[in-house]
Amino acid sequence: MITLSDVENNEQVKALIKYSKIQLDNLGYTDHSVRHCKLVAIRTGEILEGLKYSNDIVRLGQIAGYIHDIGNAINRVDHAHSGAILAYSILDKMGMKPEDIAEVIMAIGNHDEATGTPVSPITAALILADKTDVHKSRVNAKGDPNLHIHNRVNYAVQKSYLFVDYENRKISVNLQIDTSVTQIMDYFEIFMQRMILCRKAAEKLGLQFKLIINEQQLI
Repeated sequence: MITLSDVENNEQVKALIKYSKIQLDNLGYTDHSVRHCKLVAIRTGEILEGLKYSNDIVRLGQIAGYIHDIGNAINRVDHAHSGAILAYSILDKMGMKPEDIAEVIMAIGNHDEATGTPVSPITAALILADKTDVHKSRVNAKGDPNLHIHNRVNYAVQKSYLFVDYENRKISVNLQIDTSVTQIMDYFEIFMQRMILCRKAAEKLGLQFKLIINEQQLI
């Protein structure tokens, strides 16, 4: 059985995450380092575990969360699809069962808002974990936060947390935004499509999705 730890220690995975970060740093995107990978892996697993999915589904969700962005080492465009193909090769060499590989690559291939759909519980949990990682700590330390809208919007987010109310079947993203850095409308300029995908992902898991910014519910 291939575990998250096995994947974290795989040399190919390490290299792809390293070069994904290098490429996106040069493009002016927010941080896509091991920090983001680990956070998405943890959140994906926690969502699935809280919803009482099996240990195997939780494990595969963690793995998908950790390697969901490795396609960025090739190109930002279609990184979800190229990442799924890379993941297939790596996991196959590691000896993962074909059915488990299929679960993981389906989630990776569907996590991007441009082309993705929450087609499975793992996919849905991954989407929610990934798209809600918004915070000033993700801003490229080498760059001017005003240089790129992704940096500017993330830089404005002072506090961010994802809360799942399992009893009442609700999931909420709570953000505190400094409007002197950017206006809330700037957030929606780049994140509206992501939030729509999050709502669909929540529905796939039987949850109601809420977006709360500066204590005001917007979705």
